[in-house]
Amino acid sequence: MTGEQVLIAEDNQKNMKLFRDVLLAKGYRTLEATTGGKAVELAAEHEPDLVLMDIQLPDLDGVQALRRMRADERTAGIPVLALTAQAMQGDRERFLAAGFDGYLSKPVDVRELIAIVRAHCGGATR
Repeated sequence: MTGEQVLIAEDNQKNMKLFRDVLLAKGYRTLEATTGGKAVELAAEHEPDLVLMDIQLPDLDGVQALRRMRADERTAGIPVLALTAQAMQGDRERFLAAGFDGYLSKPVDVRELIAIVRAHCGGATR
């Protein structure tokens, strides 16, 4: 498989497994990070096509990790989607204003996940 590569930054193992399984089934390659710092490191090392970034991560939260990625020329242009259970009115706008390229609220609808990944990352191999 030579599908696009998606970095999943998620500390909840059940969510990680769901995202990984769905993306792999659709032909995407995945990288996995369970902390914000690891996400920044993997993004710089592998320059994935897209990052799915949980907002509440250990060490660096998703917003802090995004800021570090935007400050690095290797990762500044990579689309980053916010993943969060924070679905209160105004949260979407707040995360987009922080620099995220999109927003998915948890629990994530699998069809919405695939649609937004395709929109930001390109087609899958299946």
